[in-house]
Amino acid sequence: MPELSIAVLLVLLAVSLVAGCVDAIAGGGGLLTIPALLWTGAPPSLALGTNKLQSTAGSLSASIHFIRVGSVDFKRFWPAFVAAFVGGAMGTGLVLLVHADWLRPVIPWLLIAIAIYLLVARRAGDVESRQRLTIPLFACSLALLIGAYDGFFGPGTGTFFALACVSTLGMTLPAATAHSKVMNFASNLASLIAFVAAGSVLWVPGLVMALGQFAGAQVGARLVIKGGAKFVRLVLVFVTIAVSIRLFLTS
Repeated sequence: MPELSIAVLLVLLAVSLVAGCVDAIAGGGGLLTIPALLWTGAPPSLALGTNKLQSTAGSLSASIHFIRVGSVDFKRFWPAFVAAFVGGAMGTGLVLLVHADWLRPVIPWLLIAIAIYLLVARRAGDVESRQRLTIPLFACSLALLIGAYDGFFGPGTGTFFALACVSTLGMTLPAATAHSKVMNFASNLASLIAFVAAGSVLWVPGLVMALGQFAGAQVGARLVIKGGAKFVRLVLVFVTIAVSIRLFLTS
């Protein structure tokens, strides 16, 4: 990698700022940050590892805000956070051995299905509903699986976590978003550790983008609390469709 100019680093900072805000609300910030890293000339393997560094900072920032305002129930939900961490490590360990390209054609259809669900089930996530899974069962199944997906591929992880919390745990969308951010931080952190161990992180652009992600996530987390379920649903639908289109165009 050639040394990046100040102008390029400022562009990365701006992109990560916007991505951090989007990520905190609905996920999908990688739609912006990974192409930006590839634009600098970074090889795909280094782009993925560097992206995990900056996305970990963003999910940490959003998690801090949600925890501070009391939106996260750690005592009850900690098994899901642990499972997401384990899943993230497993997924990244696998992606360092094999290519994840075979997943690319599948994920857009899953995201479109989520967007349709959110549009049709307009009341989903507005109020708490019946819980269908216990927290330990949720942790051992969906949290572990989605965490592994995050480590292995990644696009739409925040959306998958949030929908899982709404549909199986009966959470409102704002509460689901808050808990999904902490699970996303856990899977991101595990993935980042694996990428660092493999030497697949560009530290200078990664730390610059981490600053942008951290600041943007603070803004996005506040919008979740203020906007409520309808706002989160609107952003979720927009982001899932945008990520789907992006993946269709690059598949």
